[in-house]
Parts: sequence; C-alpha cells; structure tokens
Amino acid sequence: MSTPQVEAFLEMMAVERDASPHTLSAYGRDLADAEVGIAGGLMRGDEAGVEVWYASLGKLGLSPATQARRRSAVRQFYRFALGEGWRTDDPSRRLDAPKQGRSLPRTLGGDEIEQLLKAAATRDGAAGLRLVALVELAYASGLRVSELLGLKVEAVRRDPAFLIVRGKGGKERLAPLNASAREAVKTWLIARDAARQEKAPDSPWLFPSASAKGHLTPRRFAQLLDQAAIDAGIDPARVSPHVLRHAFATHLLEGGADLRVVQTLLGHADIATTQIYTHVATDRLAQVVRDKHPLARDE
Repeated sequence: MSTPQVEAFLEMMAVERDASPHTLSAYGRDLADAEVGIAGGLMRGDEAGVEVWYASLGKLGLSPATQARRRSAVRQFYRFALGEGWRTDDPSRRLDAPKQGRSLPRTLGGDEIEQLLKAAATRDGAAGLRLVALVELAYASGLRVSELLGLKVEAVRRDPAFLIVRGKGGKERLAPLNASAREAVKTWLIARDAARQEKAPDSPWLFPSASAKGHLTPRRFAQLLDQAAIDAGIDPARVSPHVLRHAFATHLLEGGADLRVVQTLLGHADIATTQIYTHVATDRLAQVVRDKHPLARDE
C-alpha cells in the first residue's frame, strides 16, 4: 500500500539522492509493509506502534539485514516527514539496529591470483588468452562483472592506462589498468581479431559471444573461473568474478592505499561499504603477526 507521502519520499530519493531503481523498489516495499504493520499507519503511528511493528520483524524470521533495511527506510521516511512539516515528532528514533554478525567478503591471496592466471594460461588458444585478459582486467581494475563483460572493444584499442566506466546510477569513474593487464588485453585483441570471419561485421564488445546480449555472460565467466580454480588447486567455492573485485580492494588496502581512494576506484557511493575491506586486511595482517612474530606464537 502506497500513500502520497511515501510517493513524495521516493521521488525525493530518486531526484535528490540519485537512488537506483532497485533501491527505490526495496524502500517502496519496506514502507508499504510499515504502513500496514504500524497501528494507524506511518503518518498516525506513535512510538509504541512503531516499536511493536519493528519487534514483529524478528518474530517473522526476517534476516538481520532485511530488518536493518526496513529500519533504515522508516527512519529516513520520518526524517523526511519532519522536514516537510507533516509530523512534529520522529516515532522511529529509539529503534535499535539488529545485531548482525560481521560478514566478511571472500578474497584470494596474491599467490593464489598468480596460480589462477597460470591455470588460465594453460587453456588452448584464444580461450586461454581471453580468460587471462578477463582475470587480469578484473583484478587490476576492480570492475564489477557487469562492467567488465560490458566493455566495448573501442575502449581498449589505444592501450589506455585508465578505462572510463559507467557504474551504478549512471555515474562515471576511472578504472586503472596496470602493465600486466594492458599486455593481456593486447594479446587477447590479436587473437580476437584473428578469429573474425572475413568481411563479417566486428562485434562492439571486447569479449563477444553468441549470447543474447552479444557478449560473454556472468554465468559463463564464473564457469570458466571454476575450472581455472580447479586446475590451480584452489577450492572453486572460493573463486568468483566478484571475489576478484574483493581481492583488488583488499590487496590495495594491505599495500597502504587510502580508504577514500579505494572507495572511488570501486565506485561505492557510501564509504561504509568500502570499510568492510579494512576488516579483511586487518584480519590478514593480524594472522601474519600471530604466525611470524616470536612473542605471538603459542607455547
């Protein structure tokens, strides 16, 4: 159930905060649930009614992440309602965030990335060159899988040091390419162009395929990574296109990169999303101390 106030709030989120369609849809569902679940609805509900509704979410078996999102949607709505003068109080002010275990992103060590690249290179012909280029690009730039597979061939024809990537919300950012990634792309381009049938129109995609979109799909890329992981002696459950992005961020932070720089490179709107990588890096550094420092070793 939507109300004029909720519609105005969602319009504000879209225009002023550039919220994605996915975010707007999720907030719309969350606020519709609150409108029904809070006694009197969002506009007439009091503090007690909001707290009863919020407590019911856990009893319904909703995950802490879903509870947290609904809490965020309602709190933002009430702040908006205060600003618009629709209400003179915020009945959500005492809602506590649900306790969530820290879910750290999976990542790979630098040596495992090397093993993965060596395994990819053992594939025959152009297939191996393509997979090496994919892994090198993903690890060097931190691109999302949709950004990586959606690269146009013209974007790399002139051997750029940076790619201009259009990410979530249509925002552009620069993605760096190191020498290794650039060399892998150049080698792949030679094989890609050689495989083209004479007089056939060239595909606009860097990684063309017979899929409906005309380029390699995330599912196929994941399958290729699984096989490379097996060949490299790495558990394939630990490897995915997104894990390569995690490794990019984690290894930058381990090397001393500034958190704000990593946020920009990943295209995160909120630095809190990037901060989880600091936990991964810290945990790995702590493990090094435990393993290598003489006074940290177990007796």
